Amino acid sequence: MSLPNFIVSGFPKCGSTALHYYLNEHPEIYMPKQKELHFFTNHILGKQNQGPGDKEIKKTQIKSLKAYKTCYQNVTNEVAIGDASPSYINYPTEFEKIKKELDNPKIIILLRDPIKRAYSNYLHLVRAHRETLSFYDGLMEETKRKELSYSDFWYYTFNSLYFDKIKAAQAVFDDVLIITQEELSSNTESTISNIFQFLGVDSTFEPSNLDKRYNPGGSYESNFITKMIFKENKLKTAIKKNTPVPKWAKHLKQNIIKKFKVDTPEIDNKTEDYLIEVFKADVNNLKTLNVDVSKWNFKYFQ
Repeated sequence: MSLPNFIVSGFPKCGSTALHYYLNEHPEIYMPKQKELHFFTNHILGKQNQGPGDKEIKKTQIKSLKAYKTCYQNVTNEVAIGDASPSYINYPTEFEKIKKELDNPKIIILLRDPIKRAYSNYLHLVRAHRETLSFYDGLMEETKRKELSYSDFWYYTFNSLYFDKIKAAQAVFDDVLIITQEELSSNTESTISNIFQFLGVDSTFEPSNLDKRYNPGGSYESNFITKMIFKENKLKTAIKKNTPVPKWAKHLKQNIIKKFKVDTPEIDNKTEDYLIEVFKADVNNLKTLNVDVSKWNFKYFQ
């Protein structure tokens, strides 16, 4: 049975969902029906379950090698076989195991302006009716939440610190490609073509869904419909585990929720200034890895 020969990892809320669906369009690429398997980090993530809604989320993660292999039982003659799990890049201690078990897979790492990524992460938890604090207060609670064994999805700054984790990946894996969410959004076709070339598949193939945007984020009215869509519950968990959401259903969801979208509050100056200081050194270090950070917050470079 074939197992993945490439990994898509990126820091949560960096667009891995969209990338999963774009890659899945390619006839030479196999992506499992369930996204975000988290198999290689489940033994870590499974212990982080004390935050609101954490236990429900954990139910969709793959916990055994047998279950992991089942995700790939329908592989036929695809050239590239993928696993898109954002958590992998956050835990360099697991890199050697991943390299051994998957025979040195190619690695695609997806980044985003760290402040925008952290805020998107926060808004996701607000939409799910899990986060009740302001963004700044949530940032101030991060250390306490770690001590209380909240899921790492609550660690807004931890998930936005990239440099050391990328360096660790480059030290272990032979082939590492770094792309940014900004590149993927503004130059989708050329970025996808570069990814196809990196994976060794036909780079001239153009997915039919490049004009689609998945999990657009932002703020929405709080009502019965948005609660049903965003809030975690047992029904949603069962669907994710047993009947992976098809693309048409994703598109239908986007059409429904956009009717309830409201203006997303701006990050206040105090919070932005705090985060600039947290991320400034990390962002400037990324420039030494030739990461295009030109579209990120200019204050990192002042």
